Amino acid sequence: MFTSRAEYRLTLREDNADLRLTETGRRLGIVDDVRWDAFNRKRDAIGREQERLKSTWVTPQSLPAEVAERVLGKPIEREYSLMDLLKRPGVGYASLAELSERGAFVGDGAVASQVEIQAKYQGYVERQHEEIARQERYETMALPRGLDYQNVRGLSIEVQQKLNQHKPETIGQASRISGMTPAAISLLLVHLKRGLGASERSAA
Repeated sequence: MFTSRAEYRLTLREDNADLRLTETGRRLGIVDDVRWDAFNRKRDAIGREQERLKSTWVTPQSLPAEVAERVLGKPIEREYSLMDLLKRPGVGYASLAELSERGAFVGDGAVASQVEIQAKYQGYVERQHEEIARQERYETMALPRGLDYQNVRGLSIEVQQKLNQHKPETIGQASRISGMTPAAISLLLVHLKRGLGASERSAA
């Protein structure tokens, strides 16, 4: 499966495949003890380092302005955790060593890389999870019979054709049509809400 074609590819990344799938493989009996032990050590090391970065703080007083300028691009104006600083664009895990005496010290490159990647992706992944939860709430929302999807503003011609061909009864059914994207579902929801609003105004 190409994760670039997956619906929620921010979560289904190649770099975190072992963290996502090893436990399932273990339950299925296809991950041996050696691999399982290595996985647990890596996962625990990532968790420990993330907690350490969250609990290690730097202040304008403790961080020389010239160091902050070199690593962060500008001095800091308040207290930050190392995890907060790692989330910034252009700040790598190795750079943390310059920002604090308790900076980066994980020697395992795979662990350090995953700590940095998760920090960079965290905000995007959280927003994607919110999007998933929002769409799940609309799973059973009915689509009007006879809805002409050419009238749904913003939908690509390909998506319009697929929807008019399959004629889904609910948002959930529409979301499972091949080639349907979260953006297309969002446009459908906007269209439905506009229609509902117009109906309520007419009734009033």
